[in-house]
Amino acid sequence: MLVIDDVPQRAQILLLLNRGPDMKRLILALVAVFALLGITALPALAQSGHFIEQGGNAPDCTDIGTQVTCTGKVAGLGGTTFEITIEADGIAEVVCINPGGNRAPGQDTAVTVEGSTDPLPTPRNGQFVFSVTTDPPDPLPPTPTCPNEQWTPEIVDVTFTTATLSLFEDGVLSDQVVVPVN
Repeated sequence: MLVIDDVPQRAQILLLLNRGPDMKRLILALVAVFALLGITALPALAQSGHFIEQGGNAPDCTDIGTQVTCTGKVAGLGGTTFEITIEADGIAEVVCINPGGNRAPGQDTAVTVEGSTDPLPTPRNGQFVFSVTTDPPDPLPPTPTCPNEQWTPEIVDVTFTTATLSLFEDGVLSDQVVVPVN
């Protein structure tokens, strides 16, 4: 009987390979399994969705009163789902309404609005032309924007300067751009 510990490591491998066709099949099967695992892991790493930032499909954001709408195109999508979110900060112009129904200027205040496409299935060509609009700003508390708790604040307009667009693939952030709001 041959003691494998006495033989250099290369010779040990050769001895295992020479034990017959069953050992060769086992080693080939293991190599094939590891190769398949490596290949199937590549698509998850290949996600490289991004916003097209040049030309006619570059993101464009527009102030539409109390909301922001952004349009553009994303490419390189590789996940199973994707989502585009928008967040924009602005200064709200506030009017206060007293219990008698009279209107008076209120204190301008900072607001943040957000919106989303919600998760969508990834198109086969990996590209998508989008349009996403924020939700209106949340209602403001009566104070400090109005004189007291009896007054009701109403946002009549918001001035936005920039919007942040984020692209998520399968819930993971792929790209983010800051776009001026026109």
